[in-house]
Amino acid sequence: MPCRIARVPAELDCPSVLAWLKERKDPGLDVTGTVRNILDDVRRHGDQALRRYTRRFDAPNLPARMGVPVRAIRSALREIPEADLDILREAIANVRDFHARQAEQSWFTTAPDGSVLGQMVRPVDRVGLYVPGGQGGETPLISSLIMNAVPAQVAGVTDIAVVSPPRKDSTLNPYILATAALLGITEIHRAGSAWAIAALAYGTKSIRPCDVIAGPGNIYVATAKALLVGEVGIDMIAGPSEIVILADDTANPAWLAADMLSQAEHDPLAAALCITASQKLAEGVRKALAEQLPKLSRNDLARKALELWGGVLVVDSLEAGLDLVNAIAPEHLELAVDEPFALLGRIRNAGAIFLGQHCPEPVGDYFAGPNHVLPTLGTARFSSALSVQTFCKKSSIIATTPEYLRQHGTKIARMAHLEGLTAHARSVECRLEDI
Repeated sequence: MPCRIARVPAELDCPSVLAWLKERKDPGLDVTGTVRNILDDVRRHGDQALRRYTRRFDAPNLPARMGVPVRAIRSALREIPEADLDILREAIANVRDFHARQAEQSWFTTAPDGSVLGQMVRPVDRVGLYVPGGQGGETPLISSLIMNAVPAQVAGVTDIAVVSPPRKDSTLNPYILATAALLGITEIHRAGSAWAIAALAYGTKSIRPCDVIAGPGNIYVATAKALLVGEVGIDMIAGPSEIVILADDTANPAWLAADMLSQAEHDPLAAALCITASQKLAEGVRKALAEQLPKLSRNDLARKALELWGGVLVVDSLEAGLDLVNAIAPEHLELAVDEPFALLGRIRNAGAIFLGQHCPEPVGDYFAGPNHVLPTLGTARFSSALSVQTFCKKSSIIATTPEYLRQHGTKIARMAHLEGLTAHARSVECRLEDI
């Protein structure tokens, strides 16, 4: 039996479902002390520490120069089949088009007294992107490079550094290099894990410090990012992946099972849930999962995820299912129902919403255009997908005139006096004396 079937609320009420899923937040592996030591080591010893960690854990014969030459980045384009390059180009174009619509403009307003108020939007100066190498460097997360680099570029960031753990022979997968070349990125360093994050934050002789760090990684990467909050900008502290499918009896159980497995194969902590009011569909999904699971290349990971965090939850009605979805606030939500747009307005909490029977989650992961870096573990209640705004900062603009102070100065000074801040009040009052 690859996953449970539970009736809600008869067997599991909503709070119990949420409590169960939140157990994924703490897998029992606390690496905070180790990561804190790594951060301090890199801050003190820079490239020396980077090479030491990388040679120990990834590439024993890593050369002294960790940066990838620009010519090697560009020459990787010749190692990739042209058909694959075309797919990457199209995916990049789709992601760029979507994020271009997120760009915000600076704005100003003027008043009759001559005062000017506004907001100035500017990109951060430098961004560091972490790109996992995958299993032994052979399954590189090229989609993550695209999803992190493009919104930064749309924001106007021109200085982007990429770090990625090298393979045992000290090289990076050519697909990472070729994708970077297509994106116009020329700075790539062979370093991974927490030590790479430390280098992006603090800077070393070969890697200049960054203002914002983005990109997914393992628990060491996530912990390093969490410890650096407040010193540099962080995209988000992502937890394990998750998918929730709200389905009615028009859905194809084989398709639903495939969609659940698409997340279960990520990680043993990944959650894959189907919510339905149809007991028949629930049984069909469980049967399809059992049939499809053995055929997966990562079936060991997917099996463990399904056993621990997978389930088909049978609710009394579609209305009850909607309530449960909003309570879970999933990273990915599929509305596999006959009329998905009729339910869209009822969804309050979800990272990304996939509408209809022909829109599986991988469409968003790779190609459609919206960002696949999404809030997890219920944080979609208050946070959003990675966006152009992640790489922007906003400055308030205030320009007031003598007329403005004549009209409002005494009010401002009075508020300062109420707070006991007489110097604040005086800075206004001294001007009122002279105008």
